[in-house]
Amino acid sequence: MNLVLMGLPGAGKGTQAEKIVEKYAIPHISTGDMFRAAMKEGTELGLKAKSYMDQGALVPDEVTIGIVRERLSKEDCQKGFLLDGFPRTVPQAEALESILSDLGKRLDYVLNIEVDREILMERLTGRRICKSCGSTYHLVFNPPAQEGVCNRCGGELYQRADDNAETVQNRLQVNIEQAQPLLDFYETKGYLRNIDGQQDITKVFDDIDSLLGGLHA
Repeated sequence: MNLVLMGLPGAGKGTQAEKIVEKYAIPHISTGDMFRAAMKEGTELGLKAKSYMDQGALVPDEVTIGIVRERLSKEDCQKGFLLDGFPRTVPQAEALESILSDLGKRLDYVLNIEVDREILMERLTGRRICKSCGSTYHLVFNPPAQEGVCNRCGGELYQRADDNAETVQNRLQVNIEQAQPLLDFYETKGYLRNIDGQQDITKVFDDIDSLLGGLHA
């Protein structure tokens, strides 16, 4: 099965990706992992990507697309893959279609984990981290026994600057604006499947699993 995974920050993509990979034994391919692997292997495209990243610049589409093509051509992708973080734009989505066509493959589904913005705000702004040992808590889902104090070492808990409400709100807005044209593109193509990400983690996976199970029926 050839899948693309989408969802806003805090939607639970990472958790569901782990479950999909474990059950269906397909590689989870994130953009960051691809770049790191290409750079480690010292491929021509990997070195090109590194030169941009070292300057703090965005890696151009043609380099990113080339690295995706290299990765999807590898042996472990013969029975499928789960792409995460690519494509991010409609031109990248069109390039992916072309890559898959050249490889004699096609997408099965684009899984989009949907969660209301208010719930994402609660999830993303509730994180607290221990200054001493780095343990992570959440004010709603995993609160410390004593407010502001780490259960493990008694250290002081703090909120990271990028977890404050204003920063999170801005990050979500940017992601929503970036994702919408891509969601529209995949809906028109018939690949898009929206998954209710506001349910219990197990129920979210059950919904994904029943959908993917149909591919093997």
